[in-house]
Amino acid sequence: MNIGLIIGLALAYLGAALNIIGAVGLHRFREFYRRLHAATVVNIGGTFYPLIGLGIVAASVDWPMTLKMYYIGIAVTTALFAAFASAAGSHALARGAYRSGEAKPQVWADKLEEKTKPKG
Repeated sequence: MNIGLIIGLALAYLGAALNIIGAVGLHRFREFYRRLHAATVVNIGGTFYPLIGLGIVAASVDWPMTLKMYYIGIAVTTALFAAFASAAGSHALARGAYRSGEAKPQVWADKLEEKTKPKG
């Protein structure tokens, strides 16, 4: 068996495991921000790693070079888009929820408030 095929399949299985972990987190967490974190883990881990694995598998199989480059290009482009869009999307969701007051964060100690609060 080819080493590229093994690495690509391992990344695909890692993505499947992260999808399961994220789904359990979405089900179990009660607070919005923790659920958002679980959803981001699903998006990055469950999308980015399997797509990179698909690119590695496509590079390691015995196909014509044009077909290999087509699959590798699509996999890497989609993985990078998912990585960038996930970060921007989760930030926009968190900011919107915080500013609207719909989801209040559970804070134990707010260091920024302590530093900016006037003394006396």
